[in-house]
Amino acid sequence: MHTKTEEKKVEYLELIYDLIFVYVIGRNNSLLHQITNGFVDSKVFMAYILCTLTIIQIWNFSTYYINMHGRNKLRDHIFLFINMFLLYFIGEGTRTHWDNFLLEYHIAWGLILVNIGIQYFLELRNCKECPEVYMQTKRMGLVLIAEALIVFSTYPVYQATGFSVAPFAILFGIVGSMFHGRNANVILVDFTHLSERAMLYVVFTFGEMIIALANYFEGGLTVNSLYFSLMCFLIVVGLFLSYGTVYDHLIDRKQQNPGLVYMMIHIFIIFALSLITTSLEFMHNTEVSLLPKILMLILSFLIYYISLFFTLRFSKTKCRPTFRFILTLAIAAASFIVVMLVFRENMYVNIALTAAYVWGIFLLLHHFSKVTALNKT
Repeated sequence: MHTKTEEKKVEYLELIYDLIFVYVIGRNNSLLHQITNGFVDSKVFMAYILCTLTIIQIWNFSTYYINMHGRNKLRDHIFLFINMFLLYFIGEGTRTHWDNFLLEYHIAWGLILVNIGIQYFLELRNCKECPEVYMQTKRMGLVLIAEALIVFSTYPVYQATGFSVAPFAILFGIVGSMFHGRNANVILVDFTHLSERAMLYVVFTFGEMIIALANYFEGGLTVNSLYFSLMCFLIVVGLFLSYGTVYDHLIDRKQQNPGLVYMMIHIFIIFALSLITTSLEFMHNTEVSLLPKILMLILSFLIYYISLFFTLRFSKTKCRPTFRFILTLAIAAASFIVVMLVFRENMYVNIALTAAYVWGIFLLLHHFSKVTALNKT
């Protein structure tokens, strides 16, 4: 069995690399600001989902390579900077009318996958003494190159048929990654480092949320502006404290775990945070119809908290959720849905109820972490 002997530290270059994703997250969120007859166009929404999953998958692939094989050497730095440069083309090509940018978007996307795949193949020379690690590393390199070929084919296929195969590329990468992580006998992953990297990406996503919600403060010192800006600020703080409570006090970051499921859960957490950002922006946007406002708000918060709850499967033994705790969360979620629908026509009440729900969940998590800490002693 191949195991990690030293805890891996998050390097400064990894944080710099993550900053480019803040820019791309903002570009992805901007897709949902194109409103037609009070609704987000279905094609635009699908493009948003595709672009969001694309960028999260790129981050996942990069993070896994650094976690398993990164040495913070010159080669790693060069490959990361190349990917940062290519990500600008993905951000620039993220538009509602992106036909004119389709070629550069998919070339950049494919080259990023090739870039990471090449790093896996270069790493093979360091894995010759362990056949299992060698095969696992080679397999992941092949997955990345194969996905890149699908991505490169997207533009000519779309030009010829009007059909995009990009979703199949993402699906292939997900399935290939799961197959890659099936070999539980080969523990290449430092879960402490992986969980910290996931946490930092969540923090950067919150950073984009804070930037986007600055629009609430543009109204000056009016009652309306102060009320909505305060409620949004409380919501963001409550969401962040809930994640921080789970990460700091409940998750067992010292465990030996390939981390594949943990990272998959974070895809939904990050996706939900992006939706929450847009949902809160929609609340004071009179161009958006009532129905999509309420549905997106409810859906985004439920995805976030359900995903956050599933991270508890990686919690410390004494911190596993009890039936009473699960039932309380379920009742809170059901109550949130009901009251939001009842007061659907009043955004002043809706945003206050959302803030109350967010802080209620935080207090539940905080209390649960304190109780489990006492039980351990």
